[in-house]
Amino acid sequence: MKRKVIVAMILIVVICASFLLALSISPLKKLEGRIMNNTKKPVVFIVIDSLMNEQLQKVIKEGDAPALAYLMKNGQLHQEMISSYPTMSVTIDSTLLTGTYPNQHKVPGLIWFKEGENRIISYGSGISEIWHNGIKNVALDSVVHLNDSHLSKDVKTLHEELTKRNLSSASINGLLYRGNFQHRLNVPGLITMADLLPKEIHINGPTVFSLGTLAQYSTENNHHNFIWQRLGVNNEFTANELRYLIQQKKLPSFTLAYLPDADAPIHKYGPDYIKGIKKVDQAVQHILNSFPSWEDAIQDVTWIVLGDSGQSYILDDKNTSLIDLNQALEDYTFWERKNPNAQLAIAVNERMAYIYAIDEQVELSEIVNILKEDERIGFIAWKNGQTNYVVSPHSDGKLEFSPKGKYVDDYNQSWQVAGDISILDLNISKEQHIVYQDYPDALARLHGALHSQEGRFIIVDAKPSYEFIEKHSHNHAGGGAHGSLHKVDSTVPIIVTGTSVLPESDRLVDIKKWILQLLGDS
Repeated sequence: MKRKVIVAMILIVVICASFLLALSISPLKKLEGRIMNNTKKPVVFIVIDSLMNEQLQKVIKEGDAPALAYLMKNGQLHQEMISSYPTMSVTIDSTLLTGTYPNQHKVPGLIWFKEGENRIISYGSGISEIWHNGIKNVALDSVVHLNDSHLSKDVKTLHEELTKRNLSSASINGLLYRGNFQHRLNVPGLITMADLLPKEIHINGPTVFSLGTLAQYSTENNHHNFIWQRLGVNNEFTANELRYLIQQKKLPSFTLAYLPDADAPIHKYGPDYIKGIKKVDQAVQHILNSFPSWEDAIQDVTWIVLGDSGQSYILDDKNTSLIDLNQALEDYTFWERKNPNAQLAIAVNERMAYIYAIDEQVELSEIVNILKEDERIGFIAWKNGQTNYVVSPHSDGKLEFSPKGKYVDDYNQSWQVAGDISILDLNISKEQHIVYQDYPDALARLHGALHSQEGRFIIVDAKPSYEFIEKHSHNHAGGGAHGSLHKVDSTVPIIVTGTSVLPESDRLVDIKKWILQLLGDS
């Protein structure tokens, strides 16, 4: 009997960790009235998890990615688009959909501490972290709270903006999907039996909403074929759903399709692992084959293929590569569900982390001074009002910056800057122009993270090859990890085919505005 209980619990954890969002919605035929025609070419926006330029170029050169090579040959490639910060999927997706950084959209990271509720928010990471934060809490945060309350109501998603313009949109396997149409979700029986989620949930999503095997439209996505393949959060499922919309001529004005499979093996084997891109290409081939020819595909649709973040190789030796924050701050007590009145809370987002001073008696300067002794850390940052402060183990000085000053960067953002600009590798010309180097769009991105939430906290950001951990973290020693502000995590390629109009800048935060322009926004 004990073994059966353990097996059941493991199954629940695996299902929740692999796919916390296994849901179901009404069949597509009930959505027919919602599909609104547009005179502009529809846009299909394919996000490939952890797609990096160097690896993409290598696979194409070797002839192992014919679909991506075709889109590139008949379109344009920009090798270095700048991601959001921290470079974690939920924050990046929030930036893509809202056209804002976390100081406005309010999704600080994959893991963060919510001061008003005195608890860690997690949208799913390693098994130990999920267990530590409570499986039910993680399930509710991922399925309900992320889109319903954590993503700020003060910003509009691309789906919401398109509905205002009488244009339809779709989300396939996207974790951020808030829109204007209500969908009734039926939670899988196993999850309900375990009291992890209510039996019925209503969410507001885009016109067409597909998320996992029980939110499917295509008959190709047979439940039994995908039950052990992350319950449908995979490339094949996404490709099948998109093919169905194309073949049934139900493709809306805008479709976001998420291809996640390349990420996990890169975490395991490191950034040089390229087999994932080959599999991504097979999914893209499957999608393009929905048309009479690939020529028809690029004639009829605008295709955007984008990575979300890069990854840094993490050194094999765990004693060297892993920055243990519990160990570094061993003189303090740490938040746990069984110890909510601790001094500190730690929220590790792989190569960056938030450290919260819950106890008012703890001075942030104490934490900063301790961490400043570790040369594996790139920088440490905190805020006071609108002013941001940054220090580094590699500098005796301090950088201060805040919005609206005499210095202007490439994105026409103005800043007040003082102190040691080398900490964020800034270059300021005699004309008071800011040039970013190792940390792209550093001031806006770091300001966004520092002002993404309430409370007293610091940000620590690791140098390439290093990763933060805490007691419950899953580590990636010998593999790859992201999360940091550094360019190795922050730059991704984009392929644009079917239009000559490009984004106004090389930042993901400007993608939303560009897509609205493509679809007719004046």
